[in-house]
Amino acid sequence: MILLVELRTINEDNYQQCFGLKASVERESFVDPVTYSLAEAWVFHEDTRPFAIYEDDKMIGFVSMYVGEGNHQIINFLIDDAFQRKGLGTRAAKECIHYLRKEYNAGRVSVPVELENTAARKFWEKLGFSPSNNIEDGYVFMRLDLS
Repeated sequence: MILLVELRTINEDNYQQCFGLKASVERESFVDPVTYSLAEAWVFHEDTRPFAIYEDDKMIGFVSMYVGEGNHQIINFLIDDAFQRKGLGTRAAKECIHYLRKEYNAGRVSVPVELENTAARKFWEKLGFSPSNNIEDGYVFMRLDLS
């Protein structure tokens, strides 16, 4: 049985649980801490949409998306260590793409990935993203055209 993966609003009932999410990566700089991403989303609340990622009723991850200026981006995406290598990241990423397409009529989605984060680059490439020529501050913007 495949359980539903969905994005849920972060609120007073689940925000503290978000703080406990951890994704082990090769270098700490590859994934921003959830606390940082929530603070950033609060400051830039008009253009940022943070969500907890759930499988059924279990919080499995976190994502923050930028929706301003018609430039739709998945800017911080993580699946907790306890839920990795189960296909949940792929299902969650597809849900993020669907959300941006449905709610903001996104024709393209971008993901900034550190140049040295080969695992993340491979993950997004499997979903159809391609590296662009846009490189800023050590990040390559990978893009997926939805049109």
